[in-house]
Amino acid sequence: MKKLSKLIAISLCILMMTVLFTGCSKKEQEQINFFNYGENIDDETIKEFEKTYNIKVNMETFDDMEAMYQKINSGAGKYDVVLVSDALMPRMIEKGLVQKLNKDNIPNISQMDKQYLDLDIDPGNQYSVPYMFGTVGLIYNKDVVKEKVDSWDILWDEKYKNQIFMFDTYRDTIGVALKKLGYSLNSTNKDEINEAKELLLEQRKLTNPVYVVDEVKDNMITGEKMLAAVWSGDAIYIMNENPDMKYVIPEEGSNKWVDALCIPKDAPNKAGAEAFINFLCDPENAKENVDYIGYSTPNTAAYDLLDDETKNNPAAYPSDSILDKCVLFTNLNQETLKLYESAFTEVLSQ
Repeated sequence: MKKLSKLIAISLCILMMTVLFTGCSKKEQEQINFFNYGENIDDETIKEFEKTYNIKVNMETFDDMEAMYQKINSGAGKYDVVLVSDALMPRMIEKGLVQKLNKDNIPNISQMDKQYLDLDIDPGNQYSVPYMFGTVGLIYNKDVVKEKVDSWDILWDEKYKNQIFMFDTYRDTIGVALKKLGYSLNSTNKDEINEAKELLLEQRKLTNPVYVVDEVKDNMITGEKMLAAVWSGDAIYIMNENPDMKYVIPEEGSNKWVDALCIPKDAPNKAGAEAFINFLCDPENAKENVDYIGYSTPNTAAYDLLDDETKNNPAAYPSDSILDKCVLFTNLNQETLKLYESAFTEVLSQ
């Protein structure tokens, strides 16, 4: 009986040791957390990265850059990679919310077109790597809108009442009004911002625009409206689905933007984040991602891989003469941002 008890005890001990060592031998899979602006990436690109590096990518999305900023600033989420707009980049750097990159781990940054590097938003690209770029312009149904469309003025034309979409974002929409008035997109002048507000209030009476973001795509494809202020990537998607649509950048000028990938200051896995960023900058991967998203790549090697139709599409890759009329948003101080926010709130409340 004692011998049996001893054998049982030995067996249990062996079993426990087996379980213990088995558990220790199974290394927990490495992970990174990606905070992305909408579904701004091809799922297949993520799967390929996970397969190549054995690093799981947990993606969470946001639909408003200011909301992203507030979450990162509060420390509410622990992210390894975050997509940041050019307008917010200087503020996030100044506040210490993003950390310097080890570019030895991101050699594919060398693939970027120099015109998208070393910008004022991040001199020397110490904190960011360009991801996508684009413009803001007008999309319209060319079979219905027969007149020449080359100015923001058309968004105030009474004959298109109930047929217009505007951005539900204050920098973009107030920016349209500022450009129509001949002012800077980055105006800090209180009187100019107020004048832009009054112009938008007038637009509400004349054309009764609807303020949307992502909804513009499906509604323009189905012909719900005739005109819309849009980001170029959305315009490309719309035109691919509905050939009756055309995109233009107005003569008064507009916004050109660059979204970039950054690593938050408290990223749990910086090495994994840098591997992910470098993977996305690989020309083949960047090309596949661009094909899926529809936005424009700052990656010259990836651009060279695109088909001629895409490369020659002025909506995706405008001429230098057009881009020269477009400017980046700059980071405005909090006092000025409050003026913009207050003006836009008043417009929406009418």
